[in-house]
Amino acid sequence: MISGFHHVAFACKDPEETRHFYEDLLGFPLIHTEIDGNDTGGIKHLFFDLGDGSSMAFFYLEGDRAPSDYKTEISTGLGLPVWVNHVAFKANIERKQQVRERLHQAGLAPLMEVDHDWCQSLYYVDPNGIMVEFCEDSPGIVPDRATALQRLQA
Repeated sequence: MISGFHHVAFACKDPEETRHFYEDLLGFPLIHTEIDGNDTGGIKHLFFDLGDGSSMAFFYLEGDRAPSDYKTEISTGLGLPVWVNHVAFKANIERKQQVRERLHQAGLAPLMEVDHDWCQSLYYVDPNGIMVEFCEDSPGIVPDRATALQRLQA
């Protein structure tokens, strides 16, 4: 059975700033860029390798392809707290420390760190206003469908 994401895609305002954050700071290499357009506008679609066969992608819109003032903030742009819509990357303690050091050297501080009991999370906001989480399972989610359904219906 094939499962999981092939890629998730979001909008970006500055493709180079986005590349710098995801490739140089987080270590996800840019592996593919598609370009479509003409003299009046265009689209760039960037793909970053997440290391497990999946990708995180971004659309950059310009000219007549771009709304006059499009928002890339997937939560705050909709009037929600930044933590509602976000991307969580699997991490271990070493990966979280690597991210913390690289982003600290770039002058970026964590938005927050949270002990969720089942995981330890380190959060940042990318250049597009999207919150990214580095999630270290401790021990991780223990599946419990009956309790999950009960709480859903409460």
